[in-house]
Amino acid sequence: MNARKSLAITAVAAVAALGLAACSSNNTPAATTPAAAPTGGATTGAAAGTDSGTLTIWENNTTGTKGPAFWQTVKTNYAKIQPGVTLNIVPVQNEDLDGKLQTAMNGGTPPDVFLQRGGGKLADMVSAGYVADITSAVNAPDIPAGAFAADTLGGKKYAMPLTILPGGFFYAKDLFTQAGIATPPTTLDELNQAVTKLKGIGVAPIALGAQDAWPAAHWFYWLSLRECTQDALEKAATTANLSDPCFLKAGTDLQTFAATKPFNDGFLTTSAQKGAGSSAGLVANHKAAMELMGAWDPGVIGGLTPDQKNLPDLGFFPFVSVPGGAGDPTAMMAGVDGYSCSSKAPMPACSNFLNFLGTTEVQKAYADANSAPPANTAAASAVTDPVLQQVMGYSQKAAYVSLWLDTRLGQSIGNALNTGVVNMLAGNGTPQGIIDAANKAAAKG
Repeated sequence: MNARKSLAITAVAAVAALGLAACSSNNTPAATTPAAAPTGGATTGAAAGTDSGTLTIWENNTTGTKGPAFWQTVKTNYAKIQPGVTLNIVPVQNEDLDGKLQTAMNGGTPPDVFLQRGGGKLADMVSAGYVADITSAVNAPDIPAGAFAADTLGGKKYAMPLTILPGGFFYAKDLFTQAGIATPPTTLDELNQAVTKLKGIGVAPIALGAQDAWPAAHWFYWLSLRECTQDALEKAATTANLSDPCFLKAGTDLQTFAATKPFNDGFLTTSAQKGAGSSAGLVANHKAAMELMGAWDPGVIGGLTPDQKNLPDLGFFPFVSVPGGAGDPTAMMAGVDGYSCSSKAPMPACSNFLNFLGTTEVQKAYADANSAPPANTAAASAVTDPVLQQVMGYSQKAAYVSLWLDTRLGQSIGNALNTGVVNMLAGNGTPQGIIDAANKAAAKG
């Protein structure tokens, strides 16, 4: 459990470090000047002519046009500074990525570069010897140390962070206005009142893609953040045990809330991000008023609107407070998406490519294409979307920021936790069943 303990505190430093400047940026990454090697001798950065071969990259931009176009531009521009390296870009649907990656790693055929979510998931990969230590090769002066926290274990870096993704509610302002909701809810009681008003205008109050499990579990994560103290959350992450009574309270809160039927019809068989009928698609097409999700949601929603443009009336508000909850009501949850090299990837070709992903121009382009805050502070000027500026504003004021619980606890425990939440929402489980499922998975090691 020592690995989990060292990953318990994460993205808050990076979130706090990201200043938001309202100025425009290029939409595509420029060919950058080769990065210099850091003091100490290891050759890093994009040193032209030193690498050759093919790097296979698994990434999760599969919706809309801007995200996939970003990766194709990366491929084109990287060839200009590393003509001997061919990038094989393989888009993998986000909900399929973790499972496919685990299968590939177990089978000895991992991609060279892959999306890394950090936390306990990273700890599991490091323990199995699946991911490369890139500490001596990292050359990213504009990415603060805090942004590397979720991808650092035992003082060693295992991924290049690309984006910091706090969560909360993304909502259609015009539907709230139509329903007579003057201001976004700040308490659980006010959220229940908003649900009732939205039902009155004939739209689904809250979109939920429970088919993919983790979006449903996000409700449990957030309620746990409100019911549990920071110390209780840290202890759970350290010991991989959710026996503190606050977690049971969170499960009971969710069961009570779900009984009011706040979610879209058929939410148990609705996907999160696959097409117009997904939870993001319901918000994009004004069939649902809001969705609890991470800061990638504006970009996903924008890719699912009829014109594939960001929703002009989209707004954001943080997760509501819970009466009697012991957690700080300003605390937030977030993800830190980065890219790792597998332990089988060729070096320095792979680490050089990760340094390219860390450059300001590439991170600006990623932020623009995905409507997502970059890890690189010099690239923060690319965040011009007022919704994301709201997200970052709340994050900078948060008492603390935690990784999603399933990420912190690792894939095995996280999957059990997520499945337990869905079972309860389907009427086939209980709040205690969520806790038991997670603790049983932890006991298996």
